[in-house]
Amino acid sequence: MNRLANSTSPYLLQHANNPVNWYPWGAEALQKARDENKLIIVSIGYSACHWCHVMEHESFEDAQVAAVMNEYFVCIKVDREERPDVDQIYMSAVQLISGRGGWPLNCICLPDQRPIYAGTYFRKNDWTSLLFNLADYYKQKPEDALEYATRLTEGIQKYESIAFIESRPDYTKADLEVIVNNWKKYFDKTEGGMGTAPKFPMPNNWQFLIHYAHLMHDEELTGLAKLTLQKMAYGGIYDHLGGGFARYAVDGLWHVPHFEKMLYDNAQLIGLYAEAYTWQPDNLYKQVVSETIDFAVRELLSPEGGFYSALDADSEGVEGKFYVFAKEEIQAVLGKEAELFCIYYHITDEGNWEEEQTNILFKRGIDTELAEAIGISVDEMLDSVTASRKKLFEYRSKRIRPGLDNKILASWNGLMLKGLCDAYRAFNEAEYLDLALKNANFIIINLIGDNGRISRTYKAGTKAVAFLDDYANIIDAFIALYEVTFDEQWLQHAVKLTDNAIAHYYDGAGGIFFYTADDEEQLIARKSEIMDGVTPASNSVMARNLKKMGLLFDNEQYLEISAQLLRNIVPHLAGYGSSYSNWSALLLDEVFGVYEVAIVGDDAEAFRMALEKNYIPNKIILGGKKGSLPLLHDKFGDITRLFICKDKTCGLPVTNIAEALKQIEA
Repeated sequence: MNRLANSTSPYLLQHANNPVNWYPWGAEALQKARDENKLIIVSIGYSACHWCHVMEHESFEDAQVAAVMNEYFVCIKVDREERPDVDQIYMSAVQLISGRGGWPLNCICLPDQRPIYAGTYFRKNDWTSLLFNLADYYKQKPEDALEYATRLTEGIQKYESIAFIESRPDYTKADLEVIVNNWKKYFDKTEGGMGTAPKFPMPNNWQFLIHYAHLMHDEELTGLAKLTLQKMAYGGIYDHLGGGFARYAVDGLWHVPHFEKMLYDNAQLIGLYAEAYTWQPDNLYKQVVSETIDFAVRELLSPEGGFYSALDADSEGVEGKFYVFAKEEIQAVLGKEAELFCIYYHITDEGNWEEEQTNILFKRGIDTELAEAIGISVDEMLDSVTASRKKLFEYRSKRIRPGLDNKILASWNGLMLKGLCDAYRAFNEAEYLDLALKNANFIIINLIGDNGRISRTYKAGTKAVAFLDDYANIIDAFIALYEVTFDEQWLQHAVKLTDNAIAHYYDGAGGIFFYTADDEEQLIARKSEIMDGVTPASNSVMARNLKKMGLLFDNEQYLEISAQLLRNIVPHLAGYGSSYSNWSALLLDEVFGVYEVAIVGDDAEAFRMALEKNYIPNKIILGGKKGSLPLLHDKFGDITRLFICKDKTCGLPVTNIAEALKQIEA
């Protein structure tokens, strides 16, 4: 076994028996490269990555390839989910070199960590040829390699950098319209989502677009959002038997998934569908939330209350094998019910995707029309399909399961905690709040030290370096948990984390947060995460957190940092809205203002639940039977009352939801 054998990362452990003399990222490997003047291979991936598995099998398990790697290079394996800071730097390199990125990410570096070449997946022969060429290049032309590394590193340091904006603009609806009107050009108006293929769910995109559609009364966007939510839930990207979403669809119809299931996707999609239910009630959304939470509890919840990171795409070495069915299998399990089930989920003898005689379950069309065509009632059809799903789920559960990545990451648990809070707001299911509280207490006990500093990964007795997204997503979740419990302990935890984030990550001169702390390992570049992707950028989450925390605590420092972050980013928003959706949500709040709804008195919880049935995306809620927040001062009395406040002004107190809504609508 190589030096990965003692790793905590499932991804690194997958490579522990490779003939490659892998090192984990750390001082030992980096010093060896300097001492021996060897180039470094930095190979980055994650445990659920299909093409990472393919390259491992083709190259890293091959003794001849390993011999080349071991002879000429110091070989370092990195789990991108444990060390996103390392991934961020070398992903910038491959994007500068080739204009695209992805995993596996393979970067060749000088002994001082500066890259000279980067790419993603390589076939075996291409990989060995590349290694020979680069080793010879470094031996024959070290000065040229040094010069190129210098230029590339300068590019990495400047990549996605932003300017400090001093002017304080007045934001208007017109600013928002420019962003969305440019964005609309990229929507798929037939199948939902953006573009053609591949298609990613992008939950934060659709959360912003729902907010915008509601506040700007945009009927076209309302239709597009509802279409996308339905198509994703009907498609093969959604697991119709076990709940939960795969990472993306390789086609434009949401039909064929890339089968790995990630916690971060499902956490955000729980929140998106829960919010969509309050916005435009649809039982499909409620079903998706319920089944996805069931999936997360069944497959990803640890005994201690933390959520694991992912399920692999592969089982038995085959991508998607756990999830697909031959028609004859379904017939054997379901008997006479199979015909209806196969019609409902488009199951065919020849198979409904590229793998012959296997089928991915997916829906198209409308239930009422299908039931009419078959000649039965909708209820009769759905009862039969539901019963068949349960039978087929039990049958599938006996198969060899996909691999589990049992890392527990602070950042992704923050996303899941927020999703559970959103689900509780929408559906008032006690089990969702119980899960949220269990997870929050896990985070407090296991991931946050007495000094208010976070450990990114959970392993008893150890501390792992943390990054800005760990702070941002947990703060966001604790604010949400306060809003559904009115328990101020969660806000006090959020304050401590916020102050630590400002102290160790914020660059006042640049008006932006760095991704890495000032007192942790310094790499060849100290980067900032600015653009929103499949998860919101840590800077955009912090900007929105600081806005909420500034309002809740009447804290001008928080509000000013949030405002500065937004000022720096606003010039970029119109160019490509999908990459700045969470920033655009903050801009939306600036344009429309944020309602601070204070609910005080013995019946505060009942009033909160009643208010949450009304869709108000630009609000924060505070209150309870008691409280110390500035806005609650002198507001407690003998009866339960609501105060609607905005821009440091509160309306007259009211004693029912209808009167409160009148003040909001005004």
